[in-house]
Amino acid sequence: MTGNSNKEPRKNIIEQIRSWLGLENPPQKYGVPQKSGFNLWYILLFFLFVTLIQQFFLPPKVETIPYSQFKQYVAEDKVGTLTIEPENIRGTLTGKTGQEFTTVRVDDPGLVKDLNDHNVSYSGRYANKLLGFIMAWIIPIGIFFLIWRFSMKKMGSGMGVMSIGKSKAKIFAESETKVSFEDVAGIDEAKEELQEIVEFLTNPGKFQKLGGRIPKGVLLVGPPGTGKTLLAKAVAGEAKVPFFSISGSEFVEMFVGVGAARVRDLFSQAAKQAPCIIFIDELDALGKARGMNVMGGHDEREQTLNQLLVEMDGFDTNKGVIIMSATNRPEILDPALLRPGRFDRQVLVDRPDINGREAILKIHAKNVLLGPEVDLRKIAGRTPGFVGADLANLVNESALLAARKDKETVEATEFDEAIDRVVGGLEKKNRVMNAREKEIVTFHESGHAIVAESVEHADPVHKISIIPRGIAALGYTQQQPTEDRYLMTRTELLDRLAVLLGGRVAEELVFDEISTGAQNDLQRATDIARSMVTEYGMSDRLGLVTYERARQPMFAPQGFAPSKTYSEEKAAQIDKEIARLVDEAHQRVRKILTERRDVLDKLAQLLSEKESVQGEELRAMMADS
Repeated sequence: MTGNSNKEPRKNIIEQIRSWLGLENPPQKYGVPQKSGFNLWYILLFFLFVTLIQQFFLPPKVETIPYSQFKQYVAEDKVGTLTIEPENIRGTLTGKTGQEFTTVRVDDPGLVKDLNDHNVSYSGRYANKLLGFIMAWIIPIGIFFLIWRFSMKKMGSGMGVMSIGKSKAKIFAESETKVSFEDVAGIDEAKEELQEIVEFLTNPGKFQKLGGRIPKGVLLVGPPGTGKTLLAKAVAGEAKVPFFSISGSEFVEMFVGVGAARVRDLFSQAAKQAPCIIFIDELDALGKARGMNVMGGHDEREQTLNQLLVEMDGFDTNKGVIIMSATNRPEILDPALLRPGRFDRQVLVDRPDINGREAILKIHAKNVLLGPEVDLRKIAGRTPGFVGADLANLVNESALLAARKDKETVEATEFDEAIDRVVGGLEKKNRVMNAREKEIVTFHESGHAIVAESVEHADPVHKISIIPRGIAALGYTQQQPTEDRYLMTRTELLDRLAVLLGGRVAEELVFDEISTGAQNDLQRATDIARSMVTEYGMSDRLGLVTYERARQPMFAPQGFAPSKTYSEEKAAQIDKEIARLVDEAHQRVRKILTERRDVLDKLAQLLSEKESVQGEELRAMMADS
């Protein structure tokens, strides 16, 4: 008992000293102590160590003097003691300072006689060359080696020339993932598909006893921001297995062969940690189809891809290593990657519907103080096409706007303003517009709104505003869909075409003049008319034949239109048909606005005064007319 009581205070004192010096015990990961962060005390301790060596082990400062001055000191009785070496003479001067000196020994037969005449105490000594070699070379080299080792440890295993072929994958332990299927919403079909993967990892014997083979790879395909990476982390969190995360671009370096070496090292590490999940984000950076290098020659990226294909073929899935990848460009991936036996399953992570958007909003608003009037269902209905990342940004923007106004809770007005900000861009209240331009914008947006409320199949108007937003928007008319739509009929497309032309026609009626404000409207109207004629077969004159453009990236924005694959005569017919559809829509809109000219003037007057009009006010105004 006495021995233990003496050890405990001593241990506490040592731990307290280590705490003062910033030398706490390093954290542990996978049961192995990890390197602690860099501390300033390490540098101070190193300099203290060097100072102690200089004071106690290294010789003091010695002044080198010419031999002639040494002879003069002897003649003036200023030399106290001497040590005569084969090549040098070392000694001290008399007096309080006791300054040590050294000089090069020369052939002087009378030196001993002079020393005896002046009563100088002297002795001889052979130089220890081994000690000098150790002090001059071994110790400095050892110190630099220790500094190099210390620096390499602080840089980590992924740095340095010797580790360039090591995998850069970030490893998350079972307890570090902290993501489960409860954190994923709006993509229920994809979640259900991946729940089976969790069962593969947690209970593989259930499938193996029936002769089933665990899938080697799962490819998550979907637009950016839909939650592919989050879904992969949720699988690892649910299965409680290590999670290797790496981007496709991290494999390829400027050195030849590094990418393939990193692939081998990644799979080697994963086999040691099995069961586990390897997640390769942005697979298209690595898995682009081979043979696309127009410059010819050997491509380092292709060599890395070949090694990935070999590794996926070679490892045994019964060990519990599953590869998951994510991409939004599946059309450019190499076919060898997508065949069964490599990426056995392709899971679509699509844009969420209104129910999914509501569930996503509930997750992101969990830690946000919402006002009692906030209806997440209504907000989900106003955000068609939004993905999970957009909705997370929407909730965050709303919270920031409420904090900027010093509010206690986030109210519906903040969500309304955040939607406008995300969709239309930043509001520019300080942009100065002259009265003529403001009047044109007012009638332009009023024309859009009135036509949208007049045709049968257009989405209801939610808000009309003439406050400039974004880069080029001088005003906007916001329509709110009543439900998610996946198909469009010919009548609905013609109504949408009419709404786009409403602003241009309003300018013609009121000012008998047109402006450049309808440029984007005309471009979108032309695209709709062209798609109706060339892709959807909705032209009676051209029949059911389609003249669609070449295949575009599945989830990427539309690029430049490629060269046409039909005759010049047919191209002329297509152009005439497109012009006919737009012209008929123009005449239809002109008739609608002519009949509702009084509503157009009233709405423009109200919009000029308030700068923003809600859809309910417009509908009430049209009902009274």
